[in-house]
Amino acid sequence: MLSSRPARAPVVALLAALLAALVPAAAHAAERREVSGGRLDWGVKSSFQAYVTGPIAGGSTQLQGGAATVGGQFRFHSAKGSYDPGSGAFEAGFSGGVRFTGHKRSDGGYELDLTISRPTVRLSGSGGTLYADMRSKAKGSGQVTTASRVPLAALDLSGVDLRGGGSAVTLANVPATLTAQGASAFAGYYTAGTALDPVALSADVVAAAAKPAPPSASPSVSASAAGAAGEKTGSKGEFTGAAVDWGVRRSFREYVTGPVAQGSWKLTDGARDGGALFRFPGGKGTYDAEAKSLDAAFDGTLRFTGKHLDLTLGAVKVAVKDGKGTLSADVSGSGGGTGKGVPLATFAATGVEEKDGLVSVAEAPAELTAEGAKAFGGVYREGTEMDPVSLAVPIDGKAPLPALPDLGSGAASPGPSPSRSPEAANASVTSEPAGSSFPVVPVTVAGAALLLAAAAAYVVVSRKRRSSAGTSAD
Repeated sequence: MLSSRPARAPVVALLAALLAALVPAAAHAAERREVSGGRLDWGVKSSFQAYVTGPIAGGSTQLQGGAATVGGQFRFHSAKGSYDPGSGAFEAGFSGGVRFTGHKRSDGGYELDLTISRPTVRLSGSGGTLYADMRSKAKGSGQVTTASRVPLAALDLSGVDLRGGGSAVTLANVPATLTAQGASAFAGYYTAGTALDPVALSADVVAAAAKPAPPSASPSVSASAAGAAGEKTGSKGEFTGAAVDWGVRRSFREYVTGPVAQGSWKLTDGARDGGALFRFPGGKGTYDAEAKSLDAAFDGTLRFTGKHLDLTLGAVKVAVKDGKGTLSADVSGSGGGTGKGVPLATFAATGVEEKDGLVSVAEAPAELTAEGAKAFGGVYREGTEMDPVSLAVPIDGKAPLPALPDLGSGAASPGPSPSRSPEAANASVTSEPAGSSFPVVPVTVAGAALLLAAAAAYVVVSRKRRSSAGTSAD
């Protein structure tokens, strides 16, 4: 009699292969995790920055949407996306933007005008792509082009393995080169293949077992707004729970923490740090909907200290009337221009918007006043461009305030750290906190049970067929 084992061998091998394929697939599906919180640090191209702000272009860079600067890098915030620890695939979008302007014309416009915002990083295997929303003015023709999710830079992850899972994914010194589409969106200043600044990122990975935060703890509702929830606007237009966001001036912040001043700043009395801006909450005052005018006083104190530097701003107030806003504060410290209610900056308030119970002014351009120049000890002249001012007033008492930039918990410094090969980008996947669990085993066991049941059924059917046929070979 011929043995039936050879006939069954291919089936057993097939079932083993199917089991091997099912287990990783199930594990990948179960372990795909949410990315929520984190930052991307990227200087775009340092020589381009130097050119824009240098004597030839005579331009500047303006931060948008809560973007910040750290050590010559632009910091984009509030990572949102997904991460698959099984395959190492990663994708996250970040908020914020930066606008480069230079070669100012006589009509006030710019020959060089480029905005890069809302970068997204997609990584898989040994490479990836950095996408961004782009608005650029072509070199020479001046034609303005706007495009979303432009594949701007190719990222090299040679020697880096992002598989393994964890509570955070961090990368530093990731080589980046300009793509063909990026070269076009970059207004023709560089050709495809040009080396760009390396990319660094840190993203917080949410455990699968984590539950969404209740509405009261949502990051989109600030602490100052929480106390105002449920309160109704007064009959005379009174409001509470407003907030004003102002970064003072980017170059001043960099000077304070730089090698000259070697200082820092401190926030007290409820003021909050948003990375590229400071939030003064708890605003109370009145609003005239017909005239679109308001007066408000806010909580919070901000103090800058360093070598030969001591400047405190508190009791911040904002007044808006006839399309113009004024931000004032009590000023104290070692410099001149101290006093109560010093008008520091004026800003354009023609864009006052009422929507969903919130009156807001978003990133209004601001200039230093004569009194403000004295408050800064004469370092800046009257009319100097300051950081934009944003204002949010909940006129129905229930509207949530815009969220402060979420920079995440990890550090995304482009500085040196151990890498897995001399040419590789620095990468790490932080281990999962103790006690976390993922539903991998139940799925895997179910798949194995299904295959084993199929195998058993096949054996039974095969035996019945042989028994009924009564086959034998002597």
